[in-house]
Amino acid sequence: MSEEEIITQAISSEDVPQLENIELLFFAYRDFVADPDRILRQYGFGRAHHRALFFVNRRPGLTVAELLDILKITKQSLARVLKQLIEAGHIVQSEGKFDRRKRMLFPTRQGRNLILELSQPQSRRINSAFDQIDPELREAVSDFLRSVRGEQSE
Repeated sequence: MSEEEIITQAISSEDVPQLENIELLFFAYRDFVADPDRILRQYGFGRAHHRALFFVNRRPGLTVAELLDILKITKQSLARVLKQLIEAGHIVQSEGKFDRRKRMLFPTRQGRNLILELSQPQSRRINSAFDQIDPELREAVSDFLRSVRGEQSE
C-alpha cells in the first residue's frame, strides 16, 4: 500500500456533523446490549433471538409476517431463529383462527421469563440514566429516539 493511501488524521465533526453523538450512540448501544448478550450466550442465542422473543412477548399472537415486517430480516433468518426458540420451548406457533395459513406466535411461560431476565438490566440502565436528567426532559429523550428511527411524536 502506498503512503498516499494511508490516512493518519482522524475524521472530525467538520467531516461529519454530529460525529460525537454518533459515537455516544455507538457506545450506548454497546453497553445497552452487553448484559442481555451475556445471558443469551448461555442459551446459545443471539440478538436476533432477543428481538424476536421481545416482540412476541410485547404482542402475543403476532403473525410471522408481522414479525418479519418489524425485524426487517429475511424469511430464512427468521425461520432459523423461530425454529430454535420453538425447540427450546420459548415460543409456540399456531394456526390463525380465521385464516389457517397465518402462523401466530405466542410466548410460553419460559419465554416470558427469559425476556424478563433480558429486559431487567436494560430497564435498570434506562432508569439510572433517567435519574440523572430533569424529569421534564424524559419525554424529550423518547421523542428524540422516535425521531432517530423516523417516527413522529405522538
